[in-house]
Amino acid sequence: MRKWMSITGVTLSVVALVFCGNSPFSNEDPVLRRLTFTLNSQHYHPREINDEFAALVFENIFDNLDGNKQFFTEEDVTRFGQSKNRIDDEINAGQLTFFDSVWSTLMHRLDRIEPEILSDLEGPLDYDEQVQFEVSVENKKYQKDVDALIDYWHRWTRYQVVDRVYRKQKQQKDLENSKKDSAAAEIKILPFDTLELKARKETKKFVQSWFKRWRKMDRQDQISFYGNTISEIFDPHTNYYPPADKDNFDISMTGKLEGIGATLSERDGYIKVERIVPGSASYKQGDLKAGDLILKVAQGEKEPVDVVDMKLDDAIQLIRGKKGTEVRLTVKKPDGVIQVVPIVRDVVVIEETYARSALINKDGKKYGIIQLPSFYADFSQRGRGRNSAGDVRKELEKLKESQVDGIILDLRNNGGGSLADAIEMSGLFISSGPIVQVKNSEGEIRQAQDYNPTALYDKPLVILTNAYSASASEILAAALQDYNRAVVVGSKSTFGKGTVQTMVPLRGGTTDVFPRGFGDLKVTIQKFYRINGGTTQLKGVIPDVIVPDIYDGVDRGEKEMDYHLAYDEIPAAKYKDYSTKAYDKAISKGRDWVSKQEYFEMVQKRAKQIEEVRKGMTYSLRLEEFEQQQKDLEEKDKWFRDYKYQRQFDTAFALPFDLEMVASDSIKLQQKSTWMRGYDKDATVDAAIEILDCWAD
Repeated sequence: MRKWMSITGVTLSVVALVFCGNSPFSNEDPVLRRLTFTLNSQHYHPREINDEFAALVFENIFDNLDGNKQFFTEEDVTRFGQSKNRIDDEINAGQLTFFDSVWSTLMHRLDRIEPEILSDLEGPLDYDEQVQFEVSVENKKYQKDVDALIDYWHRWTRYQVVDRVYRKQKQQKDLENSKKDSAAAEIKILPFDTLELKARKETKKFVQSWFKRWRKMDRQDQISFYGNTISEIFDPHTNYYPPADKDNFDISMTGKLEGIGATLSERDGYIKVERIVPGSASYKQGDLKAGDLILKVAQGEKEPVDVVDMKLDDAIQLIRGKKGTEVRLTVKKPDGVIQVVPIVRDVVVIEETYARSALINKDGKKYGIIQLPSFYADFSQRGRGRNSAGDVRKELEKLKESQVDGIILDLRNNGGGSLADAIEMSGLFISSGPIVQVKNSEGEIRQAQDYNPTALYDKPLVILTNAYSASASEILAAALQDYNRAVVVGSKSTFGKGTVQTMVPLRGGTTDVFPRGFGDLKVTIQKFYRINGGTTQLKGVIPDVIVPDIYDGVDRGEKEMDYHLAYDEIPAAKYKDYSTKAYDKAISKGRDWVSKQEYFEMVQKRAKQIEEVRKGMTYSLRLEEFEQQQKDLEEKDKWFRDYKYQRQFDTAFALPFDLEMVASDSIKLQQKSTWMRGYDKDATVDAAIEILDCWAD
């Protein structure tokens, strides 16, 4: 299967040769020139950069900068629209003049809006004033002019405060109702004036932090933003990654990084430690704790750098580093104590990234479940690194040793990853044959095959999917569905991403704006097709057994994304049909079971409510009326929130082998022992077990 990845390797080599020179372009920002060259030389469906393309970029600039239509007005869009035809010329020249004008307007608008909001928050509001505010997820429109926009922000500010006041009052009432408990009796009930002041302060803090993040976007951020605005026109999965973003992408693909092993966030200008990764360098050193604020970062004995008010990404780059090197963090503890924490960096392994399995008992039968968060692979190790196909193989072998009667492969929320691993993993369940077909930009079609004559696992298999199962998840689910080898169970369709991407480095040296290089372009180079000749593009994989989802009324998936590639079909491949009477009976049993469940009827009802709410709602900002509206909304879904779904299987537990491996580490032991508890209230897992139960008879 690694041979299949030679396509990617050749692509990268060609591009590396193209950009091996360091001849500077005349423009100060050569990234755009390299970006557009790569797009048109490598993309599956190249596009001419002309006035038509410029019109799309124009629209995308405003959609990306102001999707909620809170900063620009109709007047702004009309004014900028008069010169949108120059965008293509600037792109071809590697210039950002038009984008810079839009960005400048945005920054001036922030300066105009923020004082208005802060002024509103100086004193108590009039909570008896009759004001209304419309909240809508869809069909938002620009305000006519700046005066109308400012009026919108006044109402938005009031809405934020009123909502916070309501929630604080509700919390207080809940506390008062619970004061019968001795512990609750010690809780002080605050007066309205105090709650109102807190609500205004929280809103002020939120707005200042929001606007501050906008202003912190430096030149590299702006160019990166514009680069993605351009690349998305080719298709939504062609994206530009500056060096820091490429680092994060690599972490998501490999599940590991070199650093200290702490999850960080930006809070009120400080870099805050949110979580320490078990087993990491920080965990072993012991002094860094969740809740600490990082004030300075030093590389060993070098002079420390102040990171207060620094962008989170920039601070992370200072903290990360090669295994074996030392970083010294000056931190402020929650009690105010300042401490220097020296940490020797190491490889951080994010275990939640990897495949894991558990056992489920029901009525004397034993089933296995494998959870796969992504199709990860470490390509930097030249085939020797950890990969999802190899890990799933290991989990299958452990479950086979446990003599399970069937297996559930959970691909829900798995957005994909390595194509090679999807192909190799599919082959674990069949005895050789085609897995997926791939077509390149020249129309050439190739089949990716599993050549192993035997299947590692040939017993009943259910695959769980949902609307966020995409790409590699869809390849595997589609292939095993076409073979009638697995029963696919999930929401009405998977995501619908039927394209293949590869990373192409944008070589060419460095600039002051890009001191670490220009980064990479993730570019679509192929479309993949099912072995039955169809494609998952736009349509996704339709499950054999569909389970209702509370977001069924919300448009999701590839078909809802702008600039997606079209659906088409190619001739079917030749492949074996694994269906049996037991297989067909199991699908019928699953559908019948789902149709009779009260819980799924309730889910369908709740889905319709959510669909209606998303169309928009006008709130009264008179506090008394706002409270009543909120009570009415809460009453509408109280029946669903109060419903306690009871699992229908007996128990779910970790494999004894896995527990033995981490017995000496209490935190890892707890993680291994408890992760599968999320399945206790999972009706879709119960549906899968019903199917396996019928199939295994």
